[in-house]
Amino acid sequence: MQAKQPPQDRILDAAMRVFRRHGFRRSSIEQAAEEAGLTRQALYHHFSSKEVLFRAVIERLYEHSLAAESAAAKAAEEKGRDLADILVAEIAARLGALFASLEGSPHIEELFSEHLVQGRDLYQTYATRFEGEVAATVARVTRARKLKLASGVTVRDLARCVEMAIHGTKSAYPSMQPLDAFLKQLETMLRMLIAGATAPQAKKVAPRAKKMPPQARKTAPQAKKSPRKPGVRK
Repeated sequence: MQAKQPPQDRILDAAMRVFRRHGFRRSSIEQAAEEAGLTRQALYHHFSSKEVLFRAVIERLYEHSLAAESAAAKAAEEKGRDLADILVAEIAARLGALFASLEGSPHIEELFSEHLVQGRDLYQTYATRFEGEVAATVARVTRARKLKLASGVTVRDLARCVEMAIHGTKSAYPSMQPLDAFLKQLETMLRMLIAGATAPQAKKVAPRAKKMPPQARKTAPQAKKSPRKPGVRK
């Protein structure tokens, strides 16, 4: 028998469908309640307003994205992929999870702009957590593979640059749509970034035998020749 879905999860699923269908501004708490099969008063028992409900939807999206990111990174590590492949898989999983519930919505740009109005503090909190997840991946992989970052580059520096690459790619794709094109362009930027941030390990060179200075060679004592014995030919 399938476990009954907790009321809050059912409400958040319903709210996501409503926001996806109508956008934030044209959605109402009544629509969310009807979609969830509840009365408005029952929904108010869990969420006091449309704004609070929207913030809860955003927070759950971020949590799902963070979990998808972590799982993708570890899966790529277990397959023995290199650092670039791992980070590309990690970021693609994060953004893919973030967009999964919004894909195809005609209000995607409004929802993204509105989430910065209603949940800027959430955005900043999860931006820090996403960067921390990337830093943890870089630290794990460089330690396990004995990789060395370029001179002056720290794990945190590289993680921050990865996040900056994501935001930089948004200049070409403000709403990150179409997602496939956005991810392809982002992958190119990430691979170039990681190639420049990782330095190849220096090869150990066997020490060369010291050459004797010319003057020393001249003054070096010559080995004495053993006297030739009579009747012995060389």
